Amino acid sequence: MSDIGSWRELLGKYLGTSIVLAGGVALYATNEFLTISLLPSAVAEIGGSRLYAWVTTLYLVGAVVAATSVNTLLLRIGARYSFLTGLAVFGVASLVCAAAPNMDVLIAGRTLQGVAGGLLAGLGYSLINAELPRWLWTRGSALVSAMWGVATMVGPAMGGLFAQFGLWRWAFGALTILTVVMAILVPRALAGRGPIPEASETSRHQVPIWSLLLMGAAALAVSVAQIPHNLVATAGLLAAGVLLVTVFVVVDWRAHAAVLPPSVFRRGPLRWIYLTMALQMAAVMADTYVPLFGQRLGHLTPVAAGFLGATLALGWTVAEVVSASLEERAVISRVIAVAPLLMAGGLALVAATQRVDASVGIVALWAVGLLIGGIGIGMVWPHLSMRAMDSVDDPAESGAAAAAINTVQLISAAFGAGLAGVVVNTTEGGDLPEARWLYAVFAALAATGVLTAYRAARDKKPAQSDSSA
Repeated sequence: MSDIGSWRELLGKYLGTSIVLAGGVALYATNEFLTISLLPSAVAEIGGSRLYAWVTTLYLVGAVVAATSVNTLLLRIGARYSFLTGLAVFGVASLVCAAAPNMDVLIAGRTLQGVAGGLLAGLGYSLINAELPRWLWTRGSALVSAMWGVATMVGPAMGGLFAQFGLWRWAFGALTILTVVMAILVPRALAGRGPIPEASETSRHQVPIWSLLLMGAAALAVSVAQIPHNLVATAGLLAAGVLLVTVFVVVDWRAHAAVLPPSVFRRGPLRWIYLTMALQMAAVMADTYVPLFGQRLGHLTPVAAGFLGATLALGWTVAEVVSASLEERAVISRVIAVAPLLMAGGLALVAATQRVDASVGIVALWAVGLLIGGIGIGMVWPHLSMRAMDSVDDPAESGAAAAAINTVQLISAAFGAGLAGVVVNTTEGGDLPEARWLYAVFAALAATGVLTAYRAARDKKPAQSDSSA
């Protein structure tokens, strides 16, 4: 049997499980991008434009906080009930959003959606190693993480369609229906195992409160950093976010109930794997402003600008599916090492070709650069996910290592989005310098991943006898 199994096996014998695991991430990610598209229509009906940014900010903060509690919840109540809990909260929150009479209620519903969505997305990663055989971990990781790329394409189109016909509330109603369908599938797809018996009573019953608070505060700081136009305030908020993440790492290292697996703090590749993931995911968030600059510099229609923004997601999704078929460890190591350079090169091409009144040919170059950038992260993500789950000292830590993937992804996305807003809001001179600086800064950010990727590709898992080193 192949070391990585086959797509036929994953989507045949394990179809139900695959739908549930990928569906959790798809619900979270689609909801994020869908709301961005329909929010102007919602504001026009219920008001609250001054609170516009908080609809996304608190959604993200709630998701980051929930992501840090995934492993604890799994240890306490098991996979099936964890998923059903997340789906129940997500469904109720979606109904709250659909019925919101004003912006305050909509924000409350969105925050609750973020908490439930962060839990569902985290479960999608953390249950790969529990619900699938080891030889399907790479393909399972590719399928689950590809949902981000799919959501980037489907979410804006779906939200725009509902908004076009003045039915923005029904978009949240549709999410509720999808949630119910998934809830019906969960008992059939996931084993009815209860709490993990191997887990200690301490780790099972303690909730990482300090980790939750610190990560939530860090996500809030970097998300809010893009709102003020005062450089000092912005720099202070970003610095506060970095400091809070640093304190989180120290606290988590010393905690009995932790978010990160203990292997992160020992010799081995796990820390470098997570750092590589974080840098790549943060760099992806340059895509947030692609539709905006596509309209302003390339004079694209909103629909065409949306498709331009989806180019990166297309490259990510296709590259993940193709790359997941790689089997030779040496080849995979080279892919990990090269991927940040490919992503940086794509974003650099976009930065270098920014023009006012851009021609069709220039816009095509933007699309090529974004496609290359998407391929860069897509080709490496399933292998980093697989190595994260397989690089722990103790096999019992594998679930925590998988759950931490989502935590790393969400907090780095928050930092990336915050940094993108900061670059655009603090650059003077209009749209052209803003666009050039945005893509150049994020190309440099992606390029820094070369150092961490090199270590992630070369460092080997320590022997069991050496796990305490």
